Amino acid sequence: MEEAERCLLCLNAPCSKACRNADPARGLRAVRFDNAANAYKWFEGASEQELEEAEKACIHYDRPIRIREIAKIVAEQYPKKADSPKPSLEIDFCGLHCENPFFLASSAICTNYEMVSSALEAGWAGVFYKTICLEEIKEVSPRFDVVKNPDGSFAGFRNMEQLSENPADVDFQILSNLKRNYPGKIVIASIMGNTEQQWIDLAKMAEDAGVDAVELNFSCPQMKLSGMGSDVGQNMELVAIYTSYVKNAVKIPVIPKMTPNVDTMAKFALSCHFAGADGISAINTIKSVTMSEGSRISGKRMVSGYSGKAVKPIALRFILEMAQNHIMKNLQLSGIGGITTWRDALEFIQLGCRNTQICTAVMEYGYRIIDDLKEGLSTYMAERGVSSLEQLVGEEVGSFATTSEIDRDTKVFPTVDRSVCIGCGRCYISCSDGGHQAISFGEDRQPKIIGQKCVGCHLCRMVCPTGAIGMANRIPKK
Repeated sequence: MEEAERCLLCLNAPCSKACRNADPARGLRAVRFDNAANAYKWFEGASEQELEEAEKACIHYDRPIRIREIAKIVAEQYPKKADSPKPSLEIDFCGLHCENPFFLASSAICTNYEMVSSALEAGWAGVFYKTICLEEIKEVSPRFDVVKNPDGSFAGFRNMEQLSENPADVDFQILSNLKRNYPGKIVIASIMGNTEQQWIDLAKMAEDAGVDAVELNFSCPQMKLSGMGSDVGQNMELVAIYTSYVKNAVKIPVIPKMTPNVDTMAKFALSCHFAGADGISAINTIKSVTMSEGSRISGKRMVSGYSGKAVKPIALRFILEMAQNHIMKNLQLSGIGGITTWRDALEFIQLGCRNTQICTAVMEYGYRIIDDLKEGLSTYMAERGVSSLEQLVGEEVGSFATTSEIDRDTKVFPTVDRSVCIGCGRCYISCSDGGHQAISFGEDRQPKIIGQKCVGCHLCRMVCPTGAIGMANRIPKK
């Protein structure tokens, strides 16, 4: 995985062009997006010489990706399986039948017909189209900033975008064309008004365009005009009023989109529930500040929305909060926030979401990630013997406990696998300077757990770069 993450994921990859009988670039992408179990199909058939030629063709700026080694590991650890039917990823959301749970989130990735058409052709189940309003929208330049991981991938992404710059009638015509040309896909209009009448008018325009549902954007954190976006989402009365007005104006499902820039989301979602909402989308971006010089706009900085992998734990917390509220048990959830792989999406589904929306990962990697999202999730279901995605919805909600309910009378000691440990000493340093001084490290460069001092916090396991530290059985505290 570490080596695959170095891959630049090139367009028309030279490595695959150099390999007549295989597609190593696609295999690397499968490994990269947590779908290594199916990567063999893109490596098999290639000779050692072909894979060597693929490595020579690699244009990585540092050194070529070790394609031959990755192909060998894939063949050894994930051998070819007999072809068998995969479980269906179909699922219903707010009465709409979806071919899979993967949707484009309302954002820059879906701003015109050509973009959405390409995504639907690639296999996405549907789209929450970029938010439409009746105000004039002028975007800034530049409008993005990134916090990067050491390998160059996005750890977090900050955007200063607002809504669609198209006239409303143009966007609704686009949505009408999409629904006409892709009747089996789910087309959802995201709208934002500034008055009760604007919300009603936009919702009716959406319904007249033939869309499947309407999402109410109560959550954009960087609107130019006050009384819009997250200004609404932070006001329980307004979210209830606007939801009620829209719900009474149209017959299609109504799905408010919540802002995370609140202390608790459940009370705002409850207001929407009592106003008649059919579902909830969550979360939108988190208000944030980054300090890179390249993000200045005419010399000025601004607060705006943060997304990407860094926000996923926060998004999951808000989803769980709503899923645990029994009053809202019939309010269906659409999960958003930091989803890159099928496993990320699975976590949202296991906490109660019936579909997921993805934006930042598409901006970084393109619509093509849908291949591994679908194949990875269906493979997981097959391995677990799960025949329907419905069986996974909310299955982990009951596994959570409060701080007063959690077991505090037992602990789990870490264990060190000597065959995997490379003797780097990272565990010792972290335990010594940030833990309980419960590891010794001598001339043999082998860490040893000091049982009398170890409290079972597992900081050592978190910092180990090779996965050499595991968990023993849970035992009572002395």
